[in-house]
Amino acid sequence: MIIYMVAVMAGGMPEMVFEYILKKNGINPQKDLSINQSIDFGSTAAAFSGGQADYTIEFEPSATALEAENSGYVVASLGVDSGYVPYTAYSAKTSYLNANPNIIQKFTNALQKGMDFVQSHTPEEIAKVIAPQFKETDLATITTIVSRYYEQDTWKSDLIFNEESFNLLQDILENSGELKERVPYEELVTTTFAEKAAH
Repeated sequence: MIIYMVAVMAGGMPEMVFEYILKKNGINPQKDLSINQSIDFGSTAAAFSGGQADYTIEFEPSATALEAENSGYVVASLGVDSGYVPYTAYSAKTSYLNANPNIIQKFTNALQKGMDFVQSHTPEEIAKVIAPQFKETDLATITTIVSRYYEQDTWKSDLIFNEESFNLLQDILENSGELKERVPYEELVTTTFAEKAAH
């Protein structure tokens, strides 16, 4: 039996998505490989380059840094292989939504402007705009990362949280044993503000 050791953060979304993809491809995470969860999240890239794992799951800029150091290379994207997982979502109480629709709409409109910018600008242009937020990372690396996200179609063109993505998220949570009971889409999601912002 071939055993691969993978450095991941214990219990987080990266691991849940990773295990979901493995199972979808006929690999049993408990029997076919060994997942090392003992490594601190910020140390997984160093552990990998130090020979403690055959594979690692990394956020950026760690993945690009490993490539730049010739310590490894990106073989797959969890985002591409999993489908559109709603990794970031904003939540508010129904009472707040009902009492403050103008605030929610303005917030959603502002987010949509960011989505529009990404859709209408090159990776180089996007990298220059966001660079001040990532002072520890040089512009060339940021540009490489943005280009990768661009090529992988990481960013949607709108903020509409569709039912297919909602069900995929529930599939992943259910698959990992974190979701005991599924919730109807209509009970948790409203797309009214996102739909208005997109037009």
